Amino acid sequence: MTTRVATLSAASRALSPLQWVGLAVALLVAGLGVILGLWQQLPVQHVIFYAAATFALVVWIWNVYLGPGAPRVVDHEAAEGRPSGTKTLRHFVGRHRALIIALLLMAGGFIIAAASIGGFFSVLNVVTFFVLAALLIFTVQVSQLFVDNRSAFIGLMVLATMFAVGSLFIDGFSTGANIKSMLLFASFLGLACVGQTLVALLGGLDLSIPFLIGASNVFTLYLIGLGVYSWIAVIIVLLLGALVGWLNGILSYRLQGQALILTLGMGFAISGFTQIITSIGTAYGGNVFGVVPDWLKNLAAMNGNTFGLNIPPVILIWAVVAVVLIYGMKNTVYGRYLYALGGNRTSASRLSISERRYWVGAYLISGTVSALTGILLLGWSGGGFIGVGQPYLFMTLAAVVIGGTSLLGGQGGYGFTVIGVLVLQVLTSFLIGIGLKYEWQQFIFGLLILPMVALYARSPHIRTQI
Repeated sequence: MTTRVATLSAASRALSPLQWVGLAVALLVAGLGVILGLWQQLPVQHVIFYAAATFALVVWIWNVYLGPGAPRVVDHEAAEGRPSGTKTLRHFVGRHRALIIALLLMAGGFIIAAASIGGFFSVLNVVTFFVLAALLIFTVQVSQLFVDNRSAFIGLMVLATMFAVGSLFIDGFSTGANIKSMLLFASFLGLACVGQTLVALLGGLDLSIPFLIGASNVFTLYLIGLGVYSWIAVIIVLLLGALVGWLNGILSYRLQGQALILTLGMGFAISGFTQIITSIGTAYGGNVFGVVPDWLKNLAAMNGNTFGLNIPPVILIWAVVAVVLIYGMKNTVYGRYLYALGGNRTSASRLSISERRYWVGAYLISGTVSALTGILLLGWSGGGFIGVGQPYLFMTLAAVVIGGTSLLGGQGGYGFTVIGVLVLQVLTSFLIGIGLKYEWQQFIFGLLILPMVALYARSPHIRTQI
């Protein structure tokens, strides 16, 4: 008996306080799984399997961070024989703060959804939650090996995870028709993000993009309704978009401290002016009805075809734009100078790089591509609507940031934005596929974006750019 007590005491001393906490957490989580399984009246063998797998997973995750092989800090109190569990825990939380925040946000979203949506609280969803949490931890841990392209690795892992989960739990999610639909809508968002990415690389923002999209969408059909040839109407709208972008660039360059508010004000002005012009003589402000040319419909409709292939041309247009930008930003003088200006303006000016020309040029491209996006959306919807661009106010910023481009400038690129666009689009399709109402889609959408941004933690401090 004495030998057994001594053995138990030695085993107790072999486990640190944090490891005992890990075992308690694992037991708690597994116990909740058992309760949920019995409540859902699942087969007992399934409940036992899920509980054992969950317990093992939690223990493994806990030991990866807090076990003998986990990183430790030199603790003088421990060297003197005093307890150091509190400091170790504080160090662990400090090292993995973003990951902990992400997991807490995921858990909070799951609890709120379970309390509000009937049938959401099931063993299948609980297991899915823990699988996603495990993949999140794995992604963050492995991403530390990818120093140069960490955000790209995280984005691709998130994309693959969401697509895999959607394919498992939503019928038809991985079918060719749904993939084509996701790529179609991703193309619109990807084109709208072109200008936002270029501007962000310089340390600016363009909040006029959604208003330009809506204005060009309405004004193109308005011109066609006046009898202007459709291709001439498209050229006119593209030139007007370039003009607005040029004005944004000129004015924001002179008032760089107010660039964000300036572009927002310009967007409101353009949107209002377009509604005034197009509503003269009609009772429908902000809406224009007419016949969209077949060639424009073919460019952006789901049933559009490219050289006989059942692929909407807008997808290929986006692919070509993406390849040109990704290659050009890394292998041309323009791209290198743009990164130089965004990274350090003082050094760039000493190299005789014209900040004014590149700043105005980025906004000019943004205005032109925004107008093009509005025109293509006209081909998709078949009618002009001034509010068609409103979702892109948040979406373009989210795609750029999630992709890995720093809003302080000089870091990122359009290749990263492409990943961000695909992540957002797959996430949107997944939320629609599980049948959530629009308000819940918005809630979970924002809730999942926050930990993604927190996990990347890639924006350099402002002092690194001075």
